[in-house]
Amino acid sequence: MDLRVLNYFTAIVETGSFGKAAEQVHISQPALSKAIKLLEDELSVILLERGKRGSQIKLTPAGSLVYQHAQTLLDNKHKMLTELKMLKRLEYGHLKIGLSPLGSAELFAPIIAKFRANYPQIEIELLERGGAAQENALRNSEIELAMSLIPDDQDFEWLQVCNDPMMVALPNSHPLTQLQELSLLDLADVALVTYEESFMLHKVILSEYDKTGIKPKEITNVSQTDFGLALVAAGAGVMLLPKLIAERHITQGVTLKPLKSSSLRWQLCVIWRKKAVLSFAAEAILGLIKAKFST
Repeated sequence: MDLRVLNYFTAIVETGSFGKAAEQVHISQPALSKAIKLLEDELSVILLERGKRGSQIKLTPAGSLVYQHAQTLLDNKHKMLTELKMLKRLEYGHLKIGLSPLGSAELFAPIIAKFRANYPQIEIELLERGGAAQENALRNSEIELAMSLIPDDQDFEWLQVCNDPMMVALPNSHPLTQLQELSLLDLADVALVTYEESFMLHKVILSEYDKTGIKPKEITNVSQTDFGLALVAAGAGVMLLPKLIAERHITQGVTLKPLKSSSLRWQLCVIWRKKAVLSFAAEAILGLIKAKFST
């Protein structure tokens, strides 16, 4: 059923004549009469009592029923178009994004604040998880954008926002603090404090250890940088972490040294599914991220 014809029908009812309705909907009267006849044929009912020329059009019982439903359908169409326009103008909507516990405060808090200022009516839902958990949430369409390291999955698009060198956090009393910079080979048989498995950085660090052919004496997994550095200060091991994060979490009893490595870096990205149609809100915040980090 064509909503346009229902609009013609309601115009006839509300103006009381085919002639006035034809002027209102901007078609010829013969074309209007033909459209209503086709509608009656489609529904197998008579909708209008057509009296003598110049007399008022009257609804049949079937016509009255169709008129009520036509009003509802046309009102719903108008409401849909209005809400769609609001959605496009970001006056309405819902944004779900994933944030990494590492770096979000430094890199993304200002962007989220700017987005909130620009589009105060958009509801924002933030999912704070490690990169591995975020990628799973992205695959399951729980979020539209995620913050993770450069993905291996070819189904993801990504935009790099940070390419940070790694630092080694050591207890102040550790002999390796005498060196200006450290390699992974210097850390052979040294206990390692690292982020838990939900963090992509966990996978990247242990993969680099494997490539180098060394193994930590033991591994302690943590979910919080501050606790990991507290363990380092207490002598539980050394910790590898991005320079940006290390410099934000200066901890008494801990010495930071650069890690000499061209391959082990913190390459944080915004990622999204290639075939996904992003919401207008997601496109907007992605635009803010690109404007800040694309250079």
